[in-house]
Amino acid sequence: MGESPLVVDTPEEAAAQERAPLLVRRPVEALLDAAGIGSGPIEARMIGDGHSNITYLLSRDGADVVLRRPPRPPLPPSAHDVVREAKLLQALEDRPVRTPRVLVLEEDESALGVPFYVMEQVHGDVIGSTLPKRFASDAAKDRIVDELVDGLVELHAVDWQGAGLDWFGKGDGRYLERQLRRFGGLWEHNATRALPEVEEAAAWLRDHLPVQRESTLVHGDYRLGNVMFGAGPDAGPGGDTVPHLASIFDWELSTIGDPLADLGYLTANYAEAHLDSGPLASMSAVTAEDGFPSRAAIVERYAARSGRDVDDIRWYQVLAGWKACVFLEGSYKRHLAGAGDDPFFASLDEVVPAIARYALSIAHAS
Repeated sequence: MGESPLVVDTPEEAAAQERAPLLVRRPVEALLDAAGIGSGPIEARMIGDGHSNITYLLSRDGADVVLRRPPRPPLPPSAHDVVREAKLLQALEDRPVRTPRVLVLEEDESALGVPFYVMEQVHGDVIGSTLPKRFASDAAKDRIVDELVDGLVELHAVDWQGAGLDWFGKGDGRYLERQLRRFGGLWEHNATRALPEVEEAAAWLRDHLPVQRESTLVHGDYRLGNVMFGAGPDAGPGGDTVPHLASIFDWELSTIGDPLADLGYLTANYAEAHLDSGPLASMSAVTAEDGFPSRAAIVERYAARSGRDVDDIRWYQVLAGWKACVFLEGSYKRHLAGAGDDPFFASLDEVVPAIARYALSIAHAS
């Protein structure tokens, strides 16, 4: 029997598949019609890395929009909550944070078997393994990092209570304790094998837990691959294009917590020239090119612009690695159960322990 298609036209076709498709065109077209978003049949193309929630570019007459939905069930507890993500974006719409506008939120699961939302298309480049030619100069590379830092400082400065986000998380200063407890429990749920490296990283984090100084909105997955760059209004030296961070995506893991968790995650996922940057940085390998600022420079710029003490940043970088192990082991478990479509998941047999070993190398660095 052939592999079930990911996109079909009708609910009847979806019901006839051995595995549920990710997109059913006709009910989605009806929802877009009701919202006044374009007309006619949609063409769909998957975009993004597809390792977590799934994103499609939908094109029809008069409109290009983006649909975001969870992967196929079964899903880990509390994971892939796109309704929560969409409601956050709606709350931030009038705030100085670089986010796309939500156009449709569909909580009813009848159309696709899961909830989903549709947002505006933002134009630009998501930078991963290659750099657009228009951003090839050293000045542009430096500006990319400046924009990354500015975007992070801006979202951490949001008055989350004034934005009506009291429901979104607990601002009680115990975010780090909850992270260790929650992800420790999630590891027990996700683990497919004994990995002493993961357990050792968890023990180090517990033993070196810093004091949380404040509570802010945190993104939870803030890295180069989760933002989009367009061209800014100013020209650089010689008329070069100046990068502008146009939008921040993938808010699935956001909450109210310790802002330094985002800085630790950003730097742990950042590839640095002439440095073994670890497995997490492989998705943003382009920053290993000469001309990009170092991890230390990112930390210094953030400290200067936010006014925050960053002395404990190493702890937050280890936290980022450990949490990645927990999440990716869940993906590996789904792969072993035959529920994952992404070939990347097969590699997690070796990737998860490699990330844990790299996190420990940060922990034990002199």
